[in-house]
Amino acid sequence: MNEKLDRRKKYTRKVLKESLITLLSKKPITDITVKELCELADINRSTFYTHFADHYDLLNRIEEEITEDMNQYLHSYSYEIEEESIQMTEKILQYVTENKLMFQTLLNKESAPTFEKRMMELTQRFMMNKWMIDHYGKIEETKYLSTFVISGAIHVIKEWLENDMDKSPKEMALMINSFTNYGFSYFD
Repeated sequence: MNEKLDRRKKYTRKVLKESLITLLSKKPITDITVKELCELADINRSTFYTHFADHYDLLNRIEEEITEDMNQYLHSYSYEIEEESIQMTEKILQYVTENKLMFQTLLNKESAPTFEKRMMELTQRFMMNKWMIDHYGKIEETKYLSTFVISGAIHVIKEWLENDMDKSPKEMALMINSFTNYGFSYFD
């Protein structure tokens, strides 16, 4: 009986997440109501409120899950080794590919204003490790460098999504890592 209940909970949460992403692809979170979310998910409001406080809580949970997944990818490779850095970037881009609509929607600041900032902070914490400070000097300078690199990578990913992912995750990983490591000399 418990297993059946757990499956039902998972299904309910999945449908609510998918419904919120669908609505967010059309309008900002501020214009969405729990009522329309429940109607789209075909779930009554009392069921919704047993899982989430409101639609902002649901959005926050979606963002937390993505952050946890991204954090695992970031920490499963060595950033210092270029080959592993490319593999890490490719793995993240494959994850983006598998969740295309979700990333297209959440990276739109009007729909989900906190997601891009959350991704920036997560990646910046990762990059601000001892290796970056040892290799690039002062913490303040490293913070600016990581902001520059991460902002560029996020916008390249957004452009890639807008271009209907016209390159493979591997091609994009190689490109992003080359831009990061070699800058304009990439074109020489």
